[in-house]
Amino acid sequence: MTETANARKIAFATFVRRALEDARAMRAWSGTEVSRRTGVSRQTINRWVRGDWASDPEAERVVAFCEGLGLNPAAAFAALGWDRAATPRAIPTPPPMDPDVEALLRRLVDPNVSDAEKFHIRETIRYLAYRPTLPADSGKRGRQAG
Repeated sequence: MTETANARKIAFATFVRRALEDARAMRAWSGTEVSRRTGVSRQTINRWVRGDWASDPEAERVVAFCEGLGLNPAAAFAALGWDRAATPRAIPTPPPMDPDVEALLRRLVDPNVSDAEKFHIRETIRYLAYRPTLPADSGKRGRQAG
């Protein structure tokens, strides 16, 4: 393997590792969740992290990985040493975020917030994210005129 190819593998592995660390820290996503959201298998992601690939990753998978994590694919392409002059696909502007959600995200990355509090924030978010949706008329029960 040439020195340039090895350097590209190390640079791309570093890019992928940082993206995974950010997904864990900012979104509390596991490797399985990253795979689900990006459409890239865990095996492929693990090979990228190890730099264990004989030929370059497929551009479509790299783009899917980046878009699933909200990253600009141009950064991954740069790590791979691909044509930086190529125009990356436009990343849509995310919708405005609820101020309360933004406040929670800030607390999750604040080094002054204890790990215990961060744990409780994440557990509450997980509970709310995956609980069954209540029927639309459930709030009307018990409020009958009388």
